[in-house]
Amino acid sequence: MFEPHDIKLLKKLKKRTLLDLALIAPTSYEDTTLSSQIEEGKTLTARAVVKGSRIFNGRLYVELFLSDFNRTATAIFFKTTPYHKQLFSIGSEHVISGRAGYFRGSLQISQPKSLKSYGEITPKYKTVLKQSEIRALIAKYVTKENLIKAALKPNEIEAVLKLHFPKSISEVKQDGEFKEEIIQALKSAEAFNHLYKMRKKRTFTPAIKPLNGSIEPFLKDLPFTLTQDQLNAIEDIKKDLSSTKKAAKRIIIGDVGSGKTMVILAAAMIAGKDKSVLMAPTSLLANQLFEEAQKFVSKHLKLALVTQKNSQGDYKEADFIIGTHALLYKDDLPKAALIMIDEQHRFGANQRAMLDAMLKQEGRGAHFLQFSATPIPRTQAMIESELIDISTIKMLPFKKQITTAIIGRSEFNKLLEHIKAEIAQNRQVLIVYPLVEPSSEVPYMSLLEAKKYWQKNFKNVYVTHGKDDEKDSVLLEFRDKGDILLATTVIEVGISLPRLTTIVIVGAERFGLATLHQLRGRVGRQGLESFCYLYTNAKTPPKRLQEFSNTLDGFKIAMLDLKYRNSGDLLDGTIQSGKAFKWLDLSEDEEIIKEAKERIKKFTFAAV
Repeated sequence: MFEPHDIKLLKKLKKRTLLDLALIAPTSYEDTTLSSQIEEGKTLTARAVVKGSRIFNGRLYVELFLSDFNRTATAIFFKTTPYHKQLFSIGSEHVISGRAGYFRGSLQISQPKSLKSYGEITPKYKTVLKQSEIRALIAKYVTKENLIKAALKPNEIEAVLKLHFPKSISEVKQDGEFKEEIIQALKSAEAFNHLYKMRKKRTFTPAIKPLNGSIEPFLKDLPFTLTQDQLNAIEDIKKDLSSTKKAAKRIIIGDVGSGKTMVILAAAMIAGKDKSVLMAPTSLLANQLFEEAQKFVSKHLKLALVTQKNSQGDYKEADFIIGTHALLYKDDLPKAALIMIDEQHRFGANQRAMLDAMLKQEGRGAHFLQFSATPIPRTQAMIESELIDISTIKMLPFKKQITTAIIGRSEFNKLLEHIKAEIAQNRQVLIVYPLVEPSSEVPYMSLLEAKKYWQKNFKNVYVTHGKDDEKDSVLLEFRDKGDILLATTVIEVGISLPRLTTIVIVGAERFGLATLHQLRGRVGRQGLESFCYLYTNAKTPPKRLQEFSNTLDGFKIAMLDLKYRNSGDLLDGTIQSGKAFKWLDLSEDEEIIKEAKERIKKFTFAAV
């Protein structure tokens, strides 16, 4: 519907649809309509006749008669030129606009303008375009007829039109802010527009083949029962993989310790002899997944491990190949009908696409499953599900017994007693520091400074961090022999440490809630009573730390994470902030998104 010249302007704005354009909000309005009353401190626009003028102390005082109000006023010009004196000559008529006030009972107007035209409300926009260009675009395309075609609801159409073409400022603003009913309608329109664009982005590729391998032998051999959430995720995968019309695109999001590995192994069983490939972000994680596969599916599938330092089995003959990004450099990797990516956010989009492209066969693609241990907010999941199918695993195989407490310097001696007691029971302790080397900008001891104290006072103390080339071997040795591990957030995702029951996070307020949740998820993996201490020097710890302490549910924490990220309280983390939206707030507007998703199912319309 856009003309070629206007498409160029839209590209400059980085907007594609009519609703993208319609949802650009004016930053202010120039109101030249005649005032119906005089309000102190507010702009007065009125017809005026000049009755006299004088200069005093460098200021020009012009006496005006306001015919609409049948009263006089004094206009004061602090910066004057001969032009002002000539313009406001005695007897001249004007429509003036300026800030009204009172001095000793007399009405004064500060530095008023003499308007060439009046009776209009002109929106002002802050964009890369000239004011005349953006106003012309909006006037041309943001019409009631076009908004109806774009499937907006009547109240949304009314709000958009008021936003750009108000009859009065009070129609759209109250106390200087957009009115609540306007904001709610614009949120709804923005959610609808965003979901529509997401749906248009989604592409489908025919699958190489349907996969229908049986998981019954695998389930029968397990020494435990899977949770209902695990079974539901496996059922979603079974339905996806049984299709030949389109290759699966699904992400399985499991809370920390929810048992994603079992779902991965079940998916490999469904692929069976048609082969599956799993790419993990670190060799440590790949080795751990390989060990689990050996334990639970090696009776049914041929296995292979491919990493830079350690490979096992013949990947050319294997049914289920587990590896790191080293897989991307195997030119002779066999064609697999299923690709899986673990901790998908740790890989770049290019790496994921490379693996996908390597396994394509004559225009047909492998089924594609991604796994993540970072819960996302319900609202984000609802939006993302327009682009990719989502399964969530919230239930844990066993109830976690983790006590979370915020502590400071005064509790340090009690902490030491606790650490000694845990070590005496053959349990392990992890202490996470916010940085490796000292920094004047961070009011906490660094990892390298702290290790002197711990190594002096305790035995079997291990140290590692992100730049440590030997971190994998350090973690493995600590798992078997260690008492205390000093680390940075390198430990956030990775090796399972079944004896780890205490984690101390130094400078906890410096970490995002998503990171804190991942770190806390390192303890209590086997159901043992465990402890998470959030150590802070802050006299008044942030409220978000207290809220974090009160729940172990990663999906609730994801909503808290989003709430505090939007308020600018979050320093890091993995969940997106929702700042991409002008009106919508992902931490509060779940019902609006839910309603927009229902609407999007019912409409098929052109990109207007």
